[in-house]
Amino acid sequence: MSETMRAMRLHAPGQPLRLETLPRPEPARGEVQLRVLACGVCRTDLHVVDGELPDPRLPLVPGHEVVGEVTALGEGVTGLALGQRVGVPWLGWTCGECAPCRRGEENLCERAAFTGYTRDGGYAEYCVADARYCFPVHGGDPQASAPLLCAGLIGYRTWRLAGGEAPRRIGLYGFGAAAHILIQLALSRGQRVFAFTRPGDQAAQAFARRLGAEWAGGSDQAPPEPLDAALLFAPVGDLVPAALSHVRPGGVVVSGGIHMSDIPSFPYRLLWEERSVKSVANLTRQDGEEFLALAPEVPIRTETRAYPLQEANRALDDLREGRLSGAAVLIP
Repeated sequence: MSETMRAMRLHAPGQPLRLETLPRPEPARGEVQLRVLACGVCRTDLHVVDGELPDPRLPLVPGHEVVGEVTALGEGVTGLALGQRVGVPWLGWTCGECAPCRRGEENLCERAAFTGYTRDGGYAEYCVADARYCFPVHGGDPQASAPLLCAGLIGYRTWRLAGGEAPRRIGLYGFGAAAHILIQLALSRGQRVFAFTRPGDQAAQAFARRLGAEWAGGSDQAPPEPLDAALLFAPVGDLVPAALSHVRPGGVVVSGGIHMSDIPSFPYRLLWEERSVKSVANLTRQDGEEFLALAPEVPIRTETRAYPLQEANRALDDLREGRLSGAAVLIP
């Protein structure tokens, strides 16, 4: 095994990633080393690269939708084996000691570390990860599995916070990687899905209808009937009051993004009648275990476009400019 690896690294926000040759990372206590098989390209990666999320580790290897094969075990690691295929999500480490961790809310850990943000991620041939935050991935194509590690997991947590199977009419704002996964789960549970895209984005609307949305239109349009829940995956603050205006009394709007532009002022009447607005922060190991068990049961089929590792900047540009249906995935 070579002592070096190729990786795409960020040296300053707003600059393109650089292809570099780096020492292959070795696992510390409680960590595993992975040979990266595939790494999804997520909108959160854009927020990191574009400087919208503050204080990343620099220089940084981005990427937090990692599917890899275990190639070395750090001291004290149990429950994982050499050659095993695992997935690594955004939440990369928690302390287990702070008040949120003790309450069972590890997604709100006060000292959390994040894959591809405060610790190096999967835009590389190898990476290391906390063994506690490695989820077994059973078979299948690594390229198809990669988007499940964030688009799928965060979509699942957003869906759960919106009531899970309870809402009958669900609006999905932003029909990209997360929504194209979540619509499959919702439809399998008998829910009706209404898709909202950028105004005039006929391709995304056709994609949503092909996957089973009974209505698809621009985010500036009203659905044909009130929604029980609206799930927001586009990082556009203007969508919050728009979605509130389309949910029924007692309905909920849940934002699944880690970053969003400012939410404009809106009249209280949009919130009145016991409507609510929630946000999703990260994920828990329970989310990962539940969703990755559900995915093959549904079954969820991801639609992906593969890019060689060295073309990470092109993949990010395509995501930024809305040129993707489904998810981009880097293959080292």
